[in-house]
Amino acid sequence: MSHLMNPTPFDRYQSLLRHKTIDPDPMQELAANILTRLYNDVLTYEEQIKGWKYKVLWRMNKKMPPRGVYIHGPVGRGKSMLMDIFYDSIPLGIKKRRVHFHQFMIEVHDYIHSRRTEEGILEDMDAALPSLALVISNRSRVLCFDEFHVTDVADAMLLSRLFTAMFDQGISIVITTNWAPDDLYKGGLQRERFLPFIKLVKERMEIMAVESPIDYRARQLKEMSVYFFPLTVDSQRRADDLFRALTGGNETGQDLLSVKGRTIEVPIACKGIARFSFSQLCERPLGAEDYLALAKRYHTIFLENIPVLGYDRRNEAKRLMTLVDVLYDHHRNLVITADDTPHKIYTGHDHAFEFQRTISRLLEMQGDAYLNRTVQS
Repeated sequence: MSHLMNPTPFDRYQSLLRHKTIDPDPMQELAANILTRLYNDVLTYEEQIKGWKYKVLWRMNKKMPPRGVYIHGPVGRGKSMLMDIFYDSIPLGIKKRRVHFHQFMIEVHDYIHSRRTEEGILEDMDAALPSLALVISNRSRVLCFDEFHVTDVADAMLLSRLFTAMFDQGISIVITTNWAPDDLYKGGLQRERFLPFIKLVKERMEIMAVESPIDYRARQLKEMSVYFFPLTVDSQRRADDLFRALTGGNETGQDLLSVKGRTIEVPIACKGIARFSFSQLCERPLGAEDYLALAKRYHTIFLENIPVLGYDRRNEAKRLMTLVDVLYDHHRNLVITADDTPHKIYTGHDHAFEFQRTISRLLEMQGDAYLNRTVQS
């Protein structure tokens, strides 16, 4: 086989340990072993289906694709890092894709809509999904879904059929998520129609919990700080360093959130982290519902370039108070670059009394107890 010299996920994990890039973690090591099993299965499977004779036999017998891997656990336990090393291990000769699950589902709905538009009829979704799975298979033989989470009823209704169609096309799948399979879409509308998907995941994927006692992300936040002032080149550099550390240097992209017909543009997003300037979040007419949508999507928000706010900026101060309240109530991380300390950000009188609570929360959100807490969904 031509890929024998390619380092496996376990090789890469051990290399990180040797270089002291990461600390030993038994759960991570077990997950690296499981991902190496999948890596070997993928190489063997993809090598086999190259031959025309095997392709004929495969179509006749529908040989099962490699059993995927479903990794779940609290934030900051290294799930995304493990997916990184698996994804990087897959040779370039095998088509692969790593994608945020939310983005993937937008593409799925767009495809179904385009099929209906082209045909001029309301095509049955069951007819569209196999053809979509074939399109996906031609583009990606290995699919990695980071931050898998189901909140949308439209997604929930089609996931079982979609994933069945993708497995039928021989696609190998890896998922990282905060939720065990049985906890997905809990309390969702028509959840009984989602249960076949949970059953499918248990049948076709190896379930692995990575629940180490150490929250590595919280440790990074504590070590590198989450509040940088004043607004200097050094503060900006430290914020940039923290962002790179939290995202692992992965490529960033833009995101769009829809809130009751309004669209919130997220200029920089990666691995559950969104990065905004103060003007983007607090100088625009946004409210609690908009900030709530952000809190549901991202575990960490960077809010940069907060100026000192006087009486003439009382509206912006009010939005900042609302944003901090929402992120605090949902146990989200907030990284700030500001012109001064929390006590001196607001110098006006209109909200002086209420802003004391904002100061208190900003201080608490920098502390060990807050950063070490269990993140809620």
